Amino acid sequence: MPDNAALFLDFDGTLAEFANRPDAVVVAPGLADLLASLQAKLDGALAILSGRTLDELDNFLAPLSFPAAGNHGRDLRWSDGSVEPADIPDISLELERAEDFAASRPGVLVEKKAGAFALHYREAPHHEDAVRDFMQSLADIRDDMALMPNKMLFELKDAHSNKGAALHAHMERQPFVVRTPVFIGDDANDEPGIEAAQNAGGIGIKVGPGDSAARHRLDDVSAVHLWLRSAL
Repeated sequence: MPDNAALFLDFDGTLAEFANRPDAVVVAPGLADLLASLQAKLDGALAILSGRTLDELDNFLAPLSFPAAGNHGRDLRWSDGSVEPADIPDISLELERAEDFAASRPGVLVEKKAGAFALHYREAPHHEDAVRDFMQSLADIRDDMALMPNKMLFELKDAHSNKGAALHAHMERQPFVVRTPVFIGDDANDEPGIEAAQNAGGIGIKVGPGDSAARHRLDDVSAVHLWLRSAL
C-alpha cells in the first residue's frame, strides 16, 4: 500500500463474511482495532463505503466510528463526524409491495433502509429469478431509483449515488486530499469505487472471483485481513 494512501473499504464480503441474514453477520475479533491502527498510520485517511446504513456500520465496529458512506454512497459522514444531508426518496408503496411479495415466498427476506430496501434470497435461492424480475419491475417505474444486484440479493436504491462518487467526495476533504486512493470491494456495487480509485491514479482491489475492472485481487475476507495487517 502506498505510504500516502487513502484507504476505502467495503464491509460485507470484504471486511466481514456474509451470513444468511444481514443482521447475523459476525465481525472477526480485533477487526475494529486493526482498522483503528490503520487509520492512525494513515493520519485518519480511512473510510468505510458500504451498502449498509451508517448506524449498522457503527454497531458492527463499535465502539469506533469511521468516516463512511452508507446506502451505497448516498449517506456521507466526514472525518469530523458530521453527516451530509441526503434526499431520501419515498418508497413506501414499493416497500409495501415487496413485503407482500416476500410474505408469500418463505426464505425471501426484506431488508429495510431509509429510502431503499433489499430482497435477500440466500435462504431460498430457487426464488432468484422471481426476485430479480419483481425488483426490476419496481425499478422500471421509478426514474429516480435503480436496481442494484448483489450477492444473493437485489436492492432498490436511489439512482444517483454510488461508491465512486462517495470516494471522490471524500478525496476532496481532509484528511484524504492529495493522497493515493486504494479501494477494496467484492461485488458489482463496488466497481464504481474500484474504477474511481484507479482513474485517480490509485489502486483497485477485487475480493474473490468474478469480472472486475480491478487490476489486483485478494482471494477472500481472510486474505483482506492479512493484507491490512501487512500494511501496518
